[in-house]
Amino acid sequence: MNRENTPMSNTVEQASKQVFWKDISRLAIGVAIIIAINFISQQYFFRLDLTEEKRYSINPATKELLAQIDEELEIISYLDGELNPGFQRLERSLNETLDEFEVYAGNELKIREINPLEVVPKEEQQAFFRKLTELGIEPTYVYDEEDGQRRQKLIVPGVIINYKGQQAGVMLLNGDRAAGSQEVLNQSIESVEYELANAIRKLINTDKKTLALIQGHGELEGVDIVGLKSALEEYYTVEELNLTEVNSLPEYDVIMINKPALRFSKQDKYKIDQYIMKGGKAMFFIDPLRINMDSIGENGSIAFPYDLNLDDQLFRYGIRINKTLVQDIKSGVYPFVVGEMAGQPQIVPLQWPFFPIVNKYGNHPAVKNMDAVFLRFPSEMDTVAADGVVKTPLMFSSEYSKVSRTPMIVDLNELREAPKPENFTAGSQAIAYLLEGNFTSLFKNRILPDVGSEQSFIAKSEPTKIVVVADGDIVRNDINRSNGNPLPLGYDPITERNFANEDFVINTLSYLTDDQGLINARAKEIKIRPLDKVEIENNALFYQLLNLVLPIVLIVIFGIIKAFIRKRKYASY
Repeated sequence: MNRENTPMSNTVEQASKQVFWKDISRLAIGVAIIIAINFISQQYFFRLDLTEEKRYSINPATKELLAQIDEELEIISYLDGELNPGFQRLERSLNETLDEFEVYAGNELKIREINPLEVVPKEEQQAFFRKLTELGIEPTYVYDEEDGQRRQKLIVPGVIINYKGQQAGVMLLNGDRAAGSQEVLNQSIESVEYELANAIRKLINTDKKTLALIQGHGELEGVDIVGLKSALEEYYTVEELNLTEVNSLPEYDVIMINKPALRFSKQDKYKIDQYIMKGGKAMFFIDPLRINMDSIGENGSIAFPYDLNLDDQLFRYGIRINKTLVQDIKSGVYPFVVGEMAGQPQIVPLQWPFFPIVNKYGNHPAVKNMDAVFLRFPSEMDTVAADGVVKTPLMFSSEYSKVSRTPMIVDLNELREAPKPENFTAGSQAIAYLLEGNFTSLFKNRILPDVGSEQSFIAKSEPTKIVVVADGDIVRNDINRSNGNPLPLGYDPITERNFANEDFVINTLSYLTDDQGLINARAKEIKIRPLDKVEIENNALFYQLLNLVLPIVLIVIFGIIKAFIRKRKYASY
């Protein structure tokens, strides 16, 4: 029997065709959109980071650095194996950062993960760990509670970077060791990008910036700055320049004046002034008072002011170093003879407030998350009015400080009594400042000295930066008294502890000379959002059911709503 065309059948057929072509058009539009998105993404690369603190983004200067890699660069991570939750966070942050590095470095970046406890044979592990230590990576022991037992684990929180036959080690566990373990780990996570990028910069930077250590005024030299020069030469071309022997300062990228002891002539001040006016960067490490621990007798020693003739120059630039000594209840120790036994002197290290251990820093990337710095006889600083200059404090003593003014006697007998907090009520004192902006010349509206140079006088500087620290010993390394060899900068032989003196110098220098702004990667902040352990313990079952049941309930509700909408849509046909 032939089916006759009826109005109803024609209407249904037309509706079916409309639905068909509508679906086809939707499919075609969807395919076209996907193709367009892929084409645009190939032409215009971008990545989105929706986290509040931009934890998955890297600094533009880091991207620019990675783009300079022109040969294979290998990064070997030794942060692997059985890690506790804290180090798992550090490992995850490292891997996320390396993933970002791969995106911007392309095929030139190769990454390997190695658990040295599994790969390196036991008989070779000691030599392997010694090599890591030489590269600045210190294996760390951590303790975990498992099944009611305390287990000790060895972790290697570092990576090695190989590039063009060169090698650099990166210690990932950094930060203020005085903070809690979780805070140190969080600080380390914040510093991952900078530590990696800084090591890569050191390897690929063939055109090093120039740095001059100024001499001619009793500045530190020889064995006292071996540690400083060793640290600087990894990043800079370092020269020693006797300022009294030249007519003007060459165009160095930065100069350092380290603990001068003799008076600066008007000519030498003019040379420094005009160097800064031309945009040169400078670091001043100044001791305003003369104190020698080796010359302190039974009755103590008077602290005399140095006659450096630099006060008016620093004052014009916006800073004043006072003729004072800052004592801090958080301090290092000094070996003191407390008596004799069997004819032998009994030497005990006692707390010495004139040697502050400083771990309070200003809000600046150069000093963010830094470990403590060891100082000797620092002084306090004040800022003064200077048009066009921004002053940022970098380092402070603790809240329990004491300020002594000259004339004063430094007496070793004070070591016999433990420092009393009620005597340290002066509050935090600024010990280092960063000055930035357009500086006014000290010699503006003055008769210019004759320095034998025909260069024209500059009264106002180009934008530049200066760091002033009221402690000259921060850049002086100790000497091994048994063999006379210099020790690393920041190493205290009495407590056998490494302080962050080297980090302070290198980081601040990096800020002064880094035109790309790589140091700003240290400004990254990752907030800790810990769970409420008490709440979890009291309502553990509720949260477990919530996590288990709620997703299922939501899926069922979604399915019911979807089925209802579908039924209403197609029931009309």
